[in-house]
Amino acid sequence: MQPVITSNDPDGTRHHVLVAGAGPAGLTAAYELTHRGASAIVFERDTIVGGHARTAVFQGYRFDMGGHRFFTKIRRVQEIWDELMGDDMLRVKRLSRIYYNRRFFRYPLQIGNVLRGLGLWNSFLIGLSYLYALAFPCPAEDTFEQWIINRFGRRLYRTFFKSYTEKVWGIPCDQIGADWASQRIKGLSMRKALLHAVVGDRSGTSKTLIDEFQYPRLGPGMLWERMADAIDRDGGATHLGSSVQRILRDGDQVTGFVVGQGDNVNTMTGSAYIGSMPMSVAVRMMDPPAPDEVLDAANALNHRDFLTVCVIVEGEDLFPDNWIYIHDPTVHMGRLQNFKNWSAEMVPEEGRSSLGAEYFVTRGDELWSMADSDLVAMTARELEQLGILDADQVVDGVVYRRANAYPVYDGDYKQHLQTLERFFRRFSNLQMVGRSGLHKYNNQDHSMLTAILAVENLFGAHHDVWAVNSDDEYHEEDSSRPAARAAGA
Repeated sequence: MQPVITSNDPDGTRHHVLVAGAGPAGLTAAYELTHRGASAIVFERDTIVGGHARTAVFQGYRFDMGGHRFFTKIRRVQEIWDELMGDDMLRVKRLSRIYYNRRFFRYPLQIGNVLRGLGLWNSFLIGLSYLYALAFPCPAEDTFEQWIINRFGRRLYRTFFKSYTEKVWGIPCDQIGADWASQRIKGLSMRKALLHAVVGDRSGTSKTLIDEFQYPRLGPGMLWERMADAIDRDGGATHLGSSVQRILRDGDQVTGFVVGQGDNVNTMTGSAYIGSMPMSVAVRMMDPPAPDEVLDAANALNHRDFLTVCVIVEGEDLFPDNWIYIHDPTVHMGRLQNFKNWSAEMVPEEGRSSLGAEYFVTRGDELWSMADSDLVAMTARELEQLGILDADQVVDGVVYRRANAYPVYDGDYKQHLQTLERFFRRFSNLQMVGRSGLHKYNNQDHSMLTAILAVENLFGAHHDVWAVNSDDEYHEEDSSRPAARAAGA
């Protein structure tokens, strides 16, 4: 990409960059642009900022859609958090456990806890299974199942990984690409987990094993709300309830966004364009339409959708965890958040708690289509079935649905993604960023990083935004500059 913006144009022109989406990536792009003196105009179809990292408010209770830890090795991302949050960023001890076979297992694993929970005989068989995997590993690592078995053994895979992963993704583990495992739990294996259980993680390299994180006092939405305010204060604008409906193009040049707000539809033009909507959605917005093979690839990419049943319950100190992974196939619930253990200020009333029961769904399926009142009642029943609380302790609840929450790494996704990447790379003034925009299951700090690098590209840098979070060494390094190694700069 050639430089689009110079810091001091001789004619005093203030460049306008149009940004689609007010999630972590879109807002970060606008924030960085206004810091550099450009004007960023953000269009967000929802009426709240934060995207998948928003904080919802119901009867004064605050709910984090997914539970967002704030931890990063990226210097510029940490600086942004510090600039916007100051003393309102808490330090929180992590406690997360696995609920399996009516027992709780500490995660990261602790030897004594595992032995007590599984029993000596079962633990012995797991050890034998692991040794067998070392001696006779799966010859290929194309699937999630093969990747896990080679690092943990088949028996532990079936115990702790298989049922939960299939609940999350809705497809068998042998149809999930190994890329998801290598990206999300890189650095974790039986050997490292046992070493961590005995002596701790002295290297500090495994992101999966981090036991302390930062967290905004009023949830992640507090950060994104402040970021939107800073954008507006510094000459940009954030338009909520405004959806990008079409992306106008002339060959490999974007010429405008068609933006709708209610019945009001306008064509907006800018010096450059940044998109953080799902890549497949962006392709279908193209006017004139993208080539058939690109449309076919976009239609073949899959997402997993997500809903959170947020409940207000009577009682304090229900359980000590920030969140619990529910490895129980008899309930639909996949994960359970305890928001008071993230920040006490998420809960405004004494004697009560707020929980977020998370369900991994597909739009149009039984759970997605279920009435909100029925979902709240089902959640109360499942909490009682799991032994967390009595169903009648649930005094109220609300449901939040999020479409396209998780890009699916199925067996065919890579070839479709390559087709789409080639298509988007052709554009000289459009960059896709973020989890949805790049169809990569990035953490929020990596989503922010893609935006930071995209903005730097507008000022003459040559970062490969598509490479963020795909470099093998990137997760293990403390970057003194925004991931130049990962970005190919």
